[in-house]
Amino acid sequence: MRDALDKMFKDTGHVNAYFPLFIPKSFLSKEAAHVEGFAKECAVVTHYRLKNDPNGGGVIVDPDAKLEEELIVRPTSETIIWNTYKDWIKSYRDLPLLINQWANVVRWEMRTRLFLRTTEFLWQEGHTAHATAQEAIEETERMLEVYATFAEEFMAVPVVRGVKTANERFAGAVDTYCIEALMQDGKALQAGTSHFLGQNFAKAFDVKFSNKENQLEHVWATSWGVSTRLVGALVMAHSDDQGLILPPKIAPQQVVIVPIYKGDEQKALIDAKAGEIIKELKASGIRVKYDDNDNNRPGWKFAEYEMKGVPVRLALGARDLEKNVVEVARRDTKEKRVVALDGIAQYVVGLLDEIQQYMFDKAKTYRDEHITPADTWEEFLKLLDEKGGFISAHWDGTPETEDAIKDKTKATIRCIPLNNKQEEGKCILTGNPSTQRVLFARAY
Repeated sequence: MRDALDKMFKDTGHVNAYFPLFIPKSFLSKEAAHVEGFAKECAVVTHYRLKNDPNGGGVIVDPDAKLEEELIVRPTSETIIWNTYKDWIKSYRDLPLLINQWANVVRWEMRTRLFLRTTEFLWQEGHTAHATAQEAIEETERMLEVYATFAEEFMAVPVVRGVKTANERFAGAVDTYCIEALMQDGKALQAGTSHFLGQNFAKAFDVKFSNKENQLEHVWATSWGVSTRLVGALVMAHSDDQGLILPPKIAPQQVVIVPIYKGDEQKALIDAKAGEIIKELKASGIRVKYDDNDNNRPGWKFAEYEMKGVPVRLALGARDLEKNVVEVARRDTKEKRVVALDGIAQYVVGLLDEIQQYMFDKAKTYRDEHITPADTWEEFLKLLDEKGGFISAHWDGTPETEDAIKDKTKATIRCIPLNNKQEEGKCILTGNPSTQRVLFARAY
């Protein structure tokens, strides 16, 4: 997943860099909305040394090693990066500055959930600087589309592209764009965000450039990121009770070959044929593993690779060799076929494409069937409790109503879809006038 995304970033002109893990507390304080948004999640370093307790209490913090300025363990990198950009950007010739970093961050979550909400997690965060607001907005929208393309074409997860409400915006952003996915249990998941930061961070860190008329201006900024939350999305969008179901494009192993034999003579013949098949598959760009481990029986291997979500399994036995065929099993539908070995690579290439498309179509059908309009409060509550998914409903546009709906139902406005249809209506809670529907859901 990382490799595919990294290529997409570089194809759009971005380069990778790495910035410090520890951020001086004063940096975080420079952008008011930013510090307010992250204050409750920050891990803070106050001392830099431990020592043995003279009273025998084990290792303690050395009280003489207090830092002059406390350090924040990176929850996100806008502040440390914009402090650096101040030295890097002097002229319009330095723009646009398009940088991404792959890093770990810490947000002190009180209730963790594997992959979805953890104290420490891996992510990428892009941070760009531009000469005009329009360029920055175009960058924000471009990166949202990169995320959407990755989710749909690689992860086989359909997403809704939209904009967050003011309540749900990234701390310090002017606008937050997002992609929202739907899991098999009917709950939504924010899968990626792209933020137009305006000039907020440029002004906070005094990042200016000389324009073509030799006048000083503050730059315009974006940031955008996805995290290991995408792994959670992948698991919940596709998998079943037998384990993972991985889309072929991002499966570490797309094909596994399991030999079935008795005795060394059969094994030697099957090994030789498997070698030919592997060579043919790899020449077609397929990631393949040959599991000739003698410690486990074929049945155990079948279950193991089913659990790991390998898209295609080839079972090759002595009788298959005699008939010049192989048993091909799909992980997604569990369908099995006996296929001729002649042209097997071409067949598997086509099958992997078929699986990728089938997984996307299946997820999209489920998603589309679970976008339901609601025109009354009673209908809204019934859909939330009995059907789930996205509920398309009118909202009066106020944060107070948004908060009230969340308090009453635990449902949030996931996004205002891009290019949203305008229509007159009444807010489902207050009855006040509304000009468009937004998407509500209970979410992870």
